[in-house]
Amino acid sequence: MLMHIWQATTVLVAAFLAGAINSVAGGGTLITFPALLGIGLTGQQANVTSTLALWPGSVGGFMGHRQDLAGTRAFALRLIAPSIAGALVGAGLMLATPKGVFDHLIPFLILTATLLMAANDPIAKYLKGAHGHERSSGWWTGAILFQFAVAIYGGYFGAGIGILMLAALSLLGLKDIHQMNGLKNFFGMTINFVAAAYFIFRGAVDWPVALVMVGGATLGGYAGARLARYVGREKARVGVVLIGFLVTGILLFQNR
Repeated sequence: MLMHIWQATTVLVAAFLAGAINSVAGGGTLITFPALLGIGLTGQQANVTSTLALWPGSVGGFMGHRQDLAGTRAFALRLIAPSIAGALVGAGLMLATPKGVFDHLIPFLILTATLLMAANDPIAKYLKGAHGHERSSGWWTGAILFQFAVAIYGGYFGAGIGILMLAALSLLGLKDIHQMNGLKNFFGMTINFVAAAYFIFRGAVDWPVALVMVGGATLGGYAGARLARYVGREKARVGVVLIGFLVTGILLFQNR
């Protein structure tokens, strides 16, 4: 789409904030998605564009935690295939969903992502202290199926998949939260890449908007470290959750 100055400014600021927030606490999609709706994109266009534009930030998150992947090769090899397959299924389902249906789903998708964001820290603390399970073939099967389902959600909408992946890894008895975060970032990067590549292949990306967002999100990611010192991760997370609930309420009111 051809953007007016106010639309480009809105997208740039939203992407900058999302990049900064993702580097501190996660949940940047809850900033970019409503901003894209606000400049006139449909729900599906906003979802596609946001997925592509924020992907470079997931690469940064993976690189920042790559040392935490030590000793996780078996997990990565077993769960990479369901992650790729699920992302393709989710992305395909998203584009196949009729526009009117998807628009009605948007408030509930945002609410789901907001609730996952709100539950992130409590669940992560629980998983950090949880006792591991014996990794039998049954546990592997359960975790693979769960990861496949998580990847479908990730390809379809994506916000909040981090805590779902932590839950999948906990099924396998992982207790080291750093290893879990490393794998979470690896799979998140993979799922977003597969979904973004599929959207590009299908010609569904609004490139002018996406390129503006990529620039804003990249700058925001660099600014995130300074934001963390002044705001703090917990305050940033609470702010994103409140925005998510506010956006959900507004969209539900509009869809009455």
